[in-house]
Amino acid sequence: QVQLVESGGGLVQAGGSLRLSCACSGGTFSVYHMGWFRRAPGKERELVAAITWTDGKPYYVDSVKGRFTISRDNDKNTVYLTMDALKPEDTAVYYCNAIRVGYSPYWGQGTQVTVSS
Repeated sequence: QVQLVESGGGLVQAGGSLRLSCACSGGTFSVYHMGWFRRAPGKERELVAAITWTDGKPYYVDSVKGRFTISRDNDKNTVYLTMDALKPEDTAVYYCNAIRVGYSPYWGQGTQVTVSS
């Protein structure tokens, strides 16, 4: 059973930075595509960033391009989301996600990110 535990959320002023971490246990981390989703109050959950297990190619939603960076450390079984130039509209609960073809996805419990103006 894969378990994902997020950390690193918090309260930050607009323009500030945070780094989220997601530690994976119970599975072979290196074969999972990893992603970060977020859900803002009153909004649908959206994919923010993802990184493949095959070549580490990143994907970003347009609203975070140039500000967020996703990375993974397969030796530490951890995926990171570095968030710079944060905006109030980035306020949301951020969830870590692990996907492997042919298997059900795994989710973390979420970590709150609040950006004050």
